[in-house]
Amino acid sequence: MNRPRWRWLARVAGLLLLLVFGVLLARLARRIDGPAVLSAITDIPGPMLALAAGLAFAAHACYAAFDVLARRYVHHCLPRRRVMLVAFTSYAINLNLGSLLGGVACRARLYHRLGLGPGLIARIVLFSMLSNWIGYLALAGLVFSIWPPALPPDWELDSTGLRALGPLLLGIVLVYLGLCVCRRGRVITVRGQSLALPPPGLALAQVGVSMLHWSAMAALVTTLLQGRVPFVLVLAVLLVAAIAGVLTHVPAGLGVIEAVFVALLSHRLPAPVLLAGLVMYRVLFYLLPLGIAAGVFLRLESLARSGRGQALPR
Repeated sequence: MNRPRWRWLARVAGLLLLLVFGVLLARLARRIDGPAVLSAITDIPGPMLALAAGLAFAAHACYAAFDVLARRYVHHCLPRRRVMLVAFTSYAINLNLGSLLGGVACRARLYHRLGLGPGLIARIVLFSMLSNWIGYLALAGLVFSIWPPALPPDWELDSTGLRALGPLLLGIVLVYLGLCVCRRGRVITVRGQSLALPPPGLALAQVGVSMLHWSAMAALVTTLLQGRVPFVLVLAVLLVAAIAGVLTHVPAGLGVIEAVFVALLSHRLPAPVLLAGLVMYRVLFYLLPLGIAAGVFLRLESLARSGRGQALPR
């Protein structure tokens, strides 16, 4: 009976956050020097752009590995290469157009085309989502406990609050791993869907791969900022920006991520240099994979229609 109330509170909180970031963006827009940002983009060395592209590929590959782990978890027999293509495609669409369209609808359609049933698809989607966020909790708990970023004074949460939040996040991860050890196979419910706890080795793999995924994203931004900001600080800011993007429900966190980075790092870098790095981050991590994913999606659809992509589950 309390669900409608919580949903209402969540929407109000999201709208308030969106308002806060809207104000930050308005202030930022007044300070943007377009030619200076373009000049800063052209000043990024070619080798650094190549390294950043490689890190973007690594981050997407780590996310695609969640579905490879899910393959072991649900025991279907689709080829690993095809599983990674499905995961890459859905993640690229998810990043740019939202989780319902990419993480759920696109993944469900492609897996259905490849012969998997609705029950298996639901378990794969839930396992992938859990893998992503359990690693986020582990990494955020570690970073916030040891290296919390200094937050603006007008934010309700300060670095002391983040430091206190860190052990709580780590505790959630330890509880999850403990349940996987002690209650292996026990069914838990996530948004009305049942999910059996994975074996301990698979759970550890979830945490490890997800931590690599988030770390690769932070390394990508650090590279585009040409190492002028320490990796750990970039990682901490990225973790804060990620949860801000989720809470505001803005597709691709457009504007929200930039507002958080500028708010937390503008004292270390000139705004044009910071925005130049974030623009290229969007190009390499969001837009370029989306263009590739569109071609992959059409190819997988073609294979499925011809029957060459079919592989029924065990």
